[in-house]
Amino acid sequence: MASTGTRIWDISPAIAADTPGFPGDTAYVQRWAAQIGPGSPVNVSAITMSPHLGAHADAPLHYSRGAGAIGGVDLDPYLGPCRVVHAINCGPLITRDHLAHGITRLPPRVLVRTCASAPTQWSPHFSAFAPDTIAWLAGLGVRLVGIDSQSVDPADSKTLDSHQQLLAHDMRVLENLVLDAVDAGDYELIALPLRLIDADASPVRAVLRSL
Repeated sequence: MASTGTRIWDISPAIAADTPGFPGDTAYVQRWAAQIGPGSPVNVSAITMSPHLGAHADAPLHYSRGAGAIGGVDLDPYLGPCRVVHAINCGPLITRDHLAHGITRLPPRVLVRTCASAPTQWSPHFSAFAPDTIAWLAGLGVRLVGIDSQSVDPADSKTLDSHQQLLAHDMRVLENLVLDAVDAGDYELIALPLRLIDADASPVRAVLRSL
């Protein structure tokens, strides 16, 4: 239970059959393996989905052959002080200039809000990070970046340059966050990935808590 005066923001989109994903990703499907009735005292479902659906954490394995899977990553980057920086309607790429107003005494986690309202359907026209912005944040001590769009790289990127900067600097990433109701400022981030031993990503229930 949250202590008196503590506020929680749920920054995870709902996951359902109509949740938008990257073209080609496995959509959310739920079926009932058992339902309460004669012979069954419980409801039990089975689900199929891409681990990149909704709010999620990419593993290095997602963008580098033979790199670490999500089940083995250190959890520390996903838990602790973070800063939300607004760069709404910044265009295709988030540059240093879009974030300069919010980088004084940065905590190790930075979430960037790029849109007034999180997308409810797929579109390739979203804001992503310029690769040198990732490197710049790493140089400022940032260990995790998050974004309210579908990827830290443009939808048509084949080289995934921003993901490769994450790899080079051993940083972690959260994508598909919902920051619509979150003011710029400092919070506590809680967004732990599941211990999926061989997976390239994991869904997270990402929340912010007031400090």
